[in-house]
Amino acid sequence: MAQSDLTRRTVLRRAAAAGVLAGPAAGLLSSCALGDDTSGDTSGKYEGTKSDKNPLGVKEDAPLDVVIFNGGFGEDYAKAHQAMYKETYPKAEVKHSAVVEINKELQPRFVDGTPPDFVNNSGAGQIDLGGLVAQGALADLTPLLDAPSLDVPGKKVRETLLPGTVESGSFDGKTYVLNYAYTVYGIWYSSKLFTEKGWEYAKTWDEHIALCKKIKAAGIAPWTYQGKHPRYMSWPVISTAIKFGGPQVAMAIDNLEPGAWTSDAMKAAAEAWHQIVKDKYILEGSPGLDHKQSQTEWCKGNAAFISCGSWLESEQKAVTPEGFNMAVAPTPSLGSADKLPFAAIRGTAGEPFVVPAKAKNERGGMELMRHMLSMKGAKDFTGKVSSLSVVAGAAEGATLPFGLTTAVKALADSGSNGFNWVYNVYYRKLERELVDAACGEFFSGRTTPAEFLAACQKGADLIAADTTFKKYKRSA
Repeated sequence: MAQSDLTRRTVLRRAAAAGVLAGPAAGLLSSCALGDDTSGDTSGKYEGTKSDKNPLGVKEDAPLDVVIFNGGFGEDYAKAHQAMYKETYPKAEVKHSAVVEINKELQPRFVDGTPPDFVNNSGAGQIDLGGLVAQGALADLTPLLDAPSLDVPGKKVRETLLPGTVESGSFDGKTYVLNYAYTVYGIWYSSKLFTEKGWEYAKTWDEHIALCKKIKAAGIAPWTYQGKHPRYMSWPVISTAIKFGGPQVAMAIDNLEPGAWTSDAMKAAAEAWHQIVKDKYILEGSPGLDHKQSQTEWCKGNAAFISCGSWLESEQKAVTPEGFNMAVAPTPSLGSADKLPFAAIRGTAGEPFVVPAKAKNERGGMELMRHMLSMKGAKDFTGKVSSLSVVAGAAEGATLPFGLTTAVKALADSGSNGFNWVYNVYYRKLERELVDAACGEFFSGRTTPAEFLAACQKGADLIAADTTFKKYKRSA
């Protein structure tokens, strides 16, 4: 399926209309102001002359300071984009830095007014985007979006993007974030292992449990998970609930409605997933493993299933055995009463990139984004990291790795039934701390389904009552 085949309705449903993504300043930024809002201040910034070839007015010899998150996608794709920029502006010096803890590295620079020109604000150490927007720390990307595409004649940048991309990075109607990768979330397994064992991926929950029993009897743990980041297991639980109860399940959670986490759909989902805990279908020691360790155990064939997004193939590239053929599939249906079909799967635009408002070469930062969003830049990204980009049509004709091919097929099969939730973007703390902790207790076997959901609801209620969090209403 070509990316351009994704309709506006389909992608917007998958992205859950993530149009207003604000929250309080969080983490290291929460205790220190960034100074006055100078997002409109151009003093001291590098400026060039605008032209047809230079629509953003980049100063051709101005240095460009780039900081990339060194995570699952690595940094080679970023270096390739920077090389494209360098071809266009050969006099410019491009400084490339790849770091793991974005907040620790960049918080002091945001505070003292000397941020980089371009930031891939991702990973566990991501700086809260809502906090950055609230403090006027990010540049409005409208000039980029309205600029002509680098290599798609007759179209503005915004017109080359998959529907929902601009909305996913917008806060109060202005776009401050470029979400560059399109991610599919589901349950991953080795198709080679399944073929060798004669196993077939289960479409219903009862069939899944029966398969888990077979897998365990074969001496393999049915499941493992990212024990030090247990929120990864909240994804299949919520997905199961949404498929059972319909999109309104996600809507209620996103809107912090009372009782959203303890709804009948969430109860049914939690009860189902508790079975893999009760029946000891989880690889022993999983709670103590981080994401790389658990995923490596899975790649070694010590577990059959793992929950993750479609960055998994790239993140595990170095340790994945040849012919492993990882594949992604939707969560099994609870039964015939499900509101959404088995094929319904979660997908959304993600992997945020920003240009700080106080960047000295703000125009250069946006120009680098324009190169990323070219057809050439997007195709190169997909080829290097095994992930879809948000540039429509960029995957057409590409030779995709096995796992990404299954992700594209899963999206096609899902059609207009795709879904997503955004509470984790509206209120980062709720997922990263409160739901994460509840999942840790639940999948370690220390709490019941009712206690698990009560803990999640308590966390949501705390956020709802906290006036430091700006609240948003999801309507579609």
